[in-house]
Amino acid sequence: MEQERRVRPMRADAERTARAILEAAERVLSANPAATMEQIAEAAGVARTTVHRRFTSREALVDAMTAWATQQFHDAVASARPETAPPLVALYQVTANVLRVKIGWGFAMNAVKPEDSETARVHADVLDQCDRLFRRLQHTGALRPDIDLTWARRTYYALIHEAAQSQPTDARDVDELATLVVDTLLTGVGQQSLKANV
Repeated sequence: MEQERRVRPMRADAERTARAILEAAERVLSANPAATMEQIAEAAGVARTTVHRRFTSREALVDAMTAWATQQFHDAVASARPETAPPLVALYQVTANVLRVKIGWGFAMNAVKPEDSETARVHADVLDQCDRLFRRLQHTGALRPDIDLTWARRTYYALIHEAAQSQPTDARDVDELATLVVDTLLTGVGQQSLKANV
């Protein structure tokens, strides 16, 4: 029921106001997790009553932020067309898109409750898309045929997490980070494989 309440259709002006509140909450709570609803309202440029009318409590606001961020995460992967775009193009685009969400919505992404059924569904779908993309990468030779794809995917997630922690300041920096993540995944940091030396 609460999930339905969070995602019910809104008029365009109400949707803009809600989005402004969510974005302001992300900025304010990232800087100060103890910030008040009043501080969030001020940052959003709306009255405190507007925030309370749309989000009945701080918990409801954070829940709405995590729902929004989770959907942005899903859309970031899906919009890269991981199943139809050339695999290397899709890998780069997924990486850049996900980095933008993780950097722009870091507080909300970290506040996601794993037990939330909608969050679990979205993450399962993203995992499935990534698995299929990694199989395509292996099939085309971008990943070695003997590589453990689960390990490769977990390594990729760790690289994205570390890249997001660097907090780049502009789009060019995010693009450079995405390139670094993909290059590190595909070529590593050493000059040759351990297998070649044993």
